[in-house]
Amino acid sequence: MSFLDQLKFNSDGLIPAIIQEQSTGRVLMLAWMNRVSIEKMIEVGKTVFWSRSRQKYWIKGETSGHVQLVKDIAFDCDGDTLLIQVEQTGAACHEGYHSCFFRSVGKGGETITITEPQLVKPDEVYGKKT
Repeated sequence: MSFLDQLKFNSDGLIPAIIQEQSTGRVLMLAWMNRVSIEKMIEVGKTVFWSRSRQKYWIKGETSGHVQLVKDIAFDCDGDTLLIQVEQTGAACHEGYHSCFFRSVGKGGETITITEPQLVKPDEVYGKKT
């Protein structure tokens, strides 16, 4: 039995995937996957996601060069969330930050602090603001 048979996909056939940098433990991003994208990820050794907005598959870094090499794939006790540990090259965030979680909310929710430097401007990577 494949581990894929133990996963619980939502009604759209998707499962959330938490992407974590293996060397630091830092959470880089959350994205969505389906069975085909998981199979493709295992085949190519890079993260492959399903874009809900564009309705298509995408390999992280195919445009930017900021790839994620898969080091470990785990799933939670309920089988409804993946944890994928990666070796990240460059920015994981499409806004040019190492992690998509680059903002912290201050006490009382009144302030937002940028917690890491922007590694690259999005228009330098994608040719336009995203």
